Amino acid sequence: MKRLRIEHRTTYTYPRPVQLGRHRLVIRPREGHDLRVESMTLEISPAHRRVWTCDVFGNNVVIVDFLEATTQLEIFSDVVVRRTTLFPDFGLHERGRIAWPVVYDPLEQAATSIYLNPTYPDDIPQVRAWLQAELPPPEPLDAEDMVGHLTQLIQKKIQYQRRSEKGVQSPAETLRLGSGSCRDMATLMMDACRSLGIASRFVSGYLDCAASEAGRAATHAWNEVYFPAYGWRGFDPTIGQPTSTAHVTAGVSNHPRGVMPVAGMFLGGQDDRGLLSVTVKVERLSG
Repeated sequence: MKRLRIEHRTTYTYPRPVQLGRHRLVIRPREGHDLRVESMTLEISPAHRRVWTCDVFGNNVVIVDFLEATTQLEIFSDVVVRRTTLFPDFGLHERGRIAWPVVYDPLEQAATSIYLNPTYPDDIPQVRAWLQAELPPPEPLDAEDMVGHLTQLIQKKIQYQRRSEKGVQSPAETLRLGSGSCRDMATLMMDACRSLGIASRFVSGYLDCAASEAGRAATHAWNEVYFPAYGWRGFDPTIGQPTSTAHVTAGVSNHPRGVMPVAGMFLGGQDDRGLLSVTVKVERLSG
């Protein structure tokens, strides 16, 4: 068990006053059997109204409507969480326990179907060709083992590159460039899993690592896949490993756009676009 304090600051600085439109924030950690939020403060400027809600994926979402024009938007979240050992154990089970191709229970197929539809359908032939060349099926055909090897493959083949541009690269673009952000790698892995018939979703949150402990990290992204009987299990292609208690989930979705930490708009022209700054600091607490 461990306690973490996560400070997350997002700042947009505009060259002249702009009117901000509605914003949607997905920054509160998801609570469950392995995580509890002990406290959270959320500071937002300029003047605004906010409403907490829960979306269709069970994420805690803040809807923010601003009341005045501004040259700076600042969002600061300070949250303390308590982490416990993940359950079930995230070590690999006996080989062959999760057969591939994966067959989902008819009672779950309505839910898993949205996590099997590719995010970028036009890229699937290229993704499948890449998988055929780089990821031979394991023997015996173990779906969990295959996802583990895929996680390692993306970490090996795709060079991490932090990007400030909005949105994600398509899987084909990431494969062509051989580089991408954590969100780009998670998008590639999500569609790769789906092309293999394995339900996968996009996860946004925080990672307890050297960069976040130094206060120079950003938000992080990874994947969860759904295995029959064992449920959702996390895999992080940026580091090439299954997730651990170092990963703190803020939101999950069938699409990367569904869990952007901060999403919104402003009224203005191209020359009014703001400069973005994001910092995340994670501190390990006693107790």
